[in-house]
Amino acid sequence: MNYFQKNKKNIIIGVIATLLIAALVALWLQKKVIHSADDIVGVVYPSSLSVGDTLLFEDKTQFAKTKRWNFGDGTTSDKNSGIHFYNRPGYYQVSLIVDNKYTKSFPVMVAARSLQKAKDTSKIKSTIEAPIQAMQNENVQFRAVSEAKKFAWKFGETGNIDSKDKLAIYAYKKPGDYLVTLYNEETQEPIYHNIKIIPAYNSLAEDEVSVEDSYAKVDNDFKYHLQQIANGNSFNMHYNYLLKTYLCNNENTVVKVNDSKVNNFYMYCAGLQFDKNTVIQTVKVNLDDTQNCVTKVDINQSK
Repeated sequence: MNYFQKNKKNIIIGVIATLLIAALVALWLQKKVIHSADDIVGVVYPSSLSVGDTLLFEDKTQFAKTKRWNFGDGTTSDKNSGIHFYNRPGYYQVSLIVDNKYTKSFPVMVAARSLQKAKDTSKIKSTIEAPIQAMQNENVQFRAVSEAKKFAWKFGETGNIDSKDKLAIYAYKKPGDYLVTLYNEETQEPIYHNIKIIPAYNSLAEDEVSVEDSYAKVDNDFKYHLQQIANGNSFNMHYNYLLKTYLCNNENTVVKVNDSKVNNFYMYCAGLQFDKNTVIQTVKVNLDDTQNCVTKVDINQSK
């Protein structure tokens, strides 16, 4: 009787045990190591919007070492979260690529932004879409609502042609009342817009005011720009102003709302523009030891 015949039973038991262990290892690897697109934890909101509206994106995939967002319009991002704007209407596939291996897609429908037509449709009427008040050194957005192709902007501060784009951005260096003038080939007369530029709060500690007054000015300035976002005004303009002026470009600065809800600055502002009728009642900022950067913002708000 040979070895196999003598140990047949033990050999069969050993093979079965080996196969069982291999199956358990494979199952463990599948759950712990092997991933698929279904394991990607990403979100894109909203799925339907208009040209110029804000698209929010965020990824919380824990196993991801690298990630890349492809927005379907030729632009990409490698951030965990952020915002995106589409310049043209259409159907887009937003793709989140994790570790250059797994891909999850999000369909987004972008509609053309409707413009109010002039009552007299026989004659094209161009207008300027812009705020009537802004802060000194703040990036102000001016949009020409027109079917014209060529534009020339004078923002009233330099006396020169300041921009030739349909959508122009300008920051006034000095406070005051300015007359904005827009020229295009569709209208014989220029189009005018009045804007008031109020002084910016120069620093966190001014020479001729007390420390308390300086902090109060920062609190009020912060409150003003948050309320502008809540009112649906230019998100980028007011968000970037606060980010650069007070937060030292830290989007993860802690924001505490009504003494309970805690969020980071970016996610709070992103949600604020969609949470209609919010009233910012008080804002209290906390500064670091150098008194240069805001490290925490306490906000009381209501509807």
